[in-house]
Amino acid sequence: MAETTLRERKRQRTRRAIVDAAVELFEERGYEGTTIADIAEAAEIGTRTFFSYFASKEEVLFPESDSRIAAAVEAIAARGPDDRPADVLLRALRNVNRDSDEMVSRVAALRLRLIRNVPAVRGRGLQLQFDAQREIARHLCAAYADELDEAGAAALVGAFVGAVTGALQVLLETAGDDPAAMSRRLEEATDAALQPWLRRK
Repeated sequence: MAETTLRERKRQRTRRAIVDAAVELFEERGYEGTTIADIAEAAEIGTRTFFSYFASKEEVLFPESDSRIAAAVEAIAARGPDDRPADVLLRALRNVNRDSDEMVSRVAALRLRLIRNVPAVRGRGLQLQFDAQREIARHLCAAYADELDEAGAAALVGAFVGAVTGALQVLLETAGDDPAAMSRRLEEATDAALQPWLRRK
């Protein structure tokens, strides 16, 4: 078990080094002016190693997309008897922010700028968002089959993701460099947006 943990820590360090190197290069040379070979060299790994962590240059800008889906699925699975569907989504957001500040980080700010200006990054971001919404909605519908059909679950998850995305666009541009404060504002804004789904009938 210790060996597995050590190996996983090493993988996490290498993954972090790749992301950090890519961010530095994207900001210094621009997205189009940076190659995968450049990123690998800056991270002190081989190009083949890069591809064991990320499938493409765009992927580096979305390093925690899978973990966010996992957090939502885990929150749904761990729901309490009195939890409303929106409760578990908001809890997932709090859990994500507790475990990482990536959503309000330098990477997130760069990602937002590139989504606006680079079609390949925008396309990848939209695909990941679409896939995430479908996966989370599928689990939510199964967990709350007595009150949500597929369309209702998709609508609620869409409202949740839209609220998070909209708030982040403003916060990453205006809220400064305090990740804890930004995370708190993100949670408050998203909670306010989902209030209609939190009310008991």
